[in-house]
Amino acid sequence: MAWKRPWSLRRRLVLSVTGLILIASIAIGIALPLILRDFLISQVDTQLNDTVKRATSYGTDPDDSGAYGSPKGLVQPGQSVGTLAAFSDGTYLTACAYLNKDGKPSGCTPDMIAAIGQLWVSDEPKTVHLSNLGDYRVTTVKTSDGIFVAGLPMKDTNETVSRLIVIEVTVLGAVLVIAAIATATMIDWTLRPLRRVASTAKRVSAMPLDKGEVDLAERVESKDANPGTEVGQVGAALNQLLDHVDNALDARHRSESQVRAFVADASHELRTPLAAIRGYAELTRRTRSEMTPDVAHALTRIESESERMTALVQDLLLLARLDSGRPLRREPVDLAPLIIDAVSDAQAAGPAYQWDIDLPDETVEVTGDASRLHQVLANLLSNARTHTPEGTTVTTSLSRTPDGTGAVIEVTDDGPGIPQALQTQVFDRFARGDSSRSREKGSTGLGLAIVQAVVASHGGRVAVNSVPGRTSFRVTLPIDRRVGP
Repeated sequence: MAWKRPWSLRRRLVLSVTGLILIASIAIGIALPLILRDFLISQVDTQLNDTVKRATSYGTDPDDSGAYGSPKGLVQPGQSVGTLAAFSDGTYLTACAYLNKDGKPSGCTPDMIAAIGQLWVSDEPKTVHLSNLGDYRVTTVKTSDGIFVAGLPMKDTNETVSRLIVIEVTVLGAVLVIAAIATATMIDWTLRPLRRVASTAKRVSAMPLDKGEVDLAERVESKDANPGTEVGQVGAALNQLLDHVDNALDARHRSESQVRAFVADASHELRTPLAAIRGYAELTRRTRSEMTPDVAHALTRIESESERMTALVQDLLLLARLDSGRPLRREPVDLAPLIIDAVSDAQAAGPAYQWDIDLPDETVEVTGDASRLHQVLANLLSNARTHTPEGTTVTTSLSRTPDGTGAVIEVTDDGPGIPQALQTQVFDRFARGDSSRSREKGSTGLGLAIVQAVVASHGGRVAVNSVPGRTSFRVTLPIDRRVGP
C-alpha cells in the first residue's frame, strides 16, 4: 500500500522543518494573544479605577428616577460610552444603568440585573457577561451607603485579540507555505551532490559486469568526494569501492582470458592425438588376426570414448572461439529448411520419440551463420531427446514476433520438466539437470551453453520456461529487413 512506502530523505526533512516551525508558531500564536489580552485587561482595569474615582467623587446615591435608575456618578464628565454603574443597598440593586452610544444613560435589562446581583464585594475586578452588551470588566466598591458597581465594556479588547488571532492564522499559513517551499528548495540544492553520487551508482549498476572485459571508468567527481562533508564521505567511499571492483574485474578478465586461451590451445592440440587414437583403434579392430572378445570390446570402447572426447573438444574449441569474439558468417538464412533438416536428423537419432514441426506459410529469414544456427537447433533437439523418456513428443515451431522484427524458434517437449531451482543454471557451462530428467545417454553439459553463445553472437536471446509436463526453449533472432520478405 502507498502509505507503507518509505519516505524519501527530502520529504522527511521538509516535513520535519515545517513541523518544527508549525509547533513554534502555534506556541507563539497561543502565548501572544494571552499576553496581549492580559495587557489590554490591565489597561481596562486602570480605566475602570478612574471611572470609579470619578463616580464616587460625585456620589453614589441613586437619583430620583426610581428603582434601577441611573446612579448620579454615571453622568460625570469623562465617562466613556458603555460605562456601567449600579448601586446596591446590600440586599437589592436599587439603581443600574449604562451609557449608550449617544452618551445617555439607559436602564439595565433584567438579565443584566441578575448577573450584576450575583457579584460580591472584591478588591479585584472581574469579567462578566452581561446579556446583549457582551463581556464587561466590573469592580465592586463598598461605600457608606451600600455597594457601588462600575464596569467597562470588553468589546474593544476582545475585537483586538480576535483580529490578532486572524492575523496570526493568516501569517502562520503563509509562513508555513513559504517555509515548506524554501526548505524544499534548500534541501534540493543541498542534496544535489548526493543525487550525483546516486546517479553514478545507477550508471555502474546498469553496466554489464558479469563477463568479458569491463571498462569501469565511472567515478564520483572530485567535488562530490570531499571527505570534509557527509555526502563527500559517501562519494569517496563509492570511488574506493569502484576502484576495488575495477581491479577485481581486471584480474577476473585476465584469468578468464588465460583460461580461454588454455582451453583453445588444449582443445586444438587434443584433436590430433584423439584422431590418432580413433585411427589406431579402428585399424587394430580391422586387422585380420584374430582377437579375443575382451580385446574387441576394449577397442570398441576406445573408439566410442575417443569420439565422445572429440565432440567435447570440438565444443570447447567452439566456445573458446565465440568467447574471443571471432566473427561469424553473415548471409541470409531461411529458417524453415534449417528446422526441417535438424528435426530429420533428430528423428533418425531418436526414432522412439514423436517429432512434430509447426512452420508458418511465409518465409522467415535472418542474417547469420547457417551452420551455427543448425547447431543451435541440433543441440536443443538433442537436449530434449537426452533428458526426456522415450515416447515424448517434441515440437519445433517457427514464427515471427508480434511486431515482425524477430524470428522465434521454439522447441517444446511434454517431458518431466526442469526443476525451478535449476532453470536459471541450464545455460551455464557443464550444467546438468537433476535425476528427474533422464541421464541414461549422458551429456557434456556444454550443449545449451553453445546455444546461448551462438544466439548471443547473432544478436538474439534464448529463454527457458518449464513446468512438469511442458518444457519450452524459446530462441528469438533479429530479422534483417534487407533479407526478410
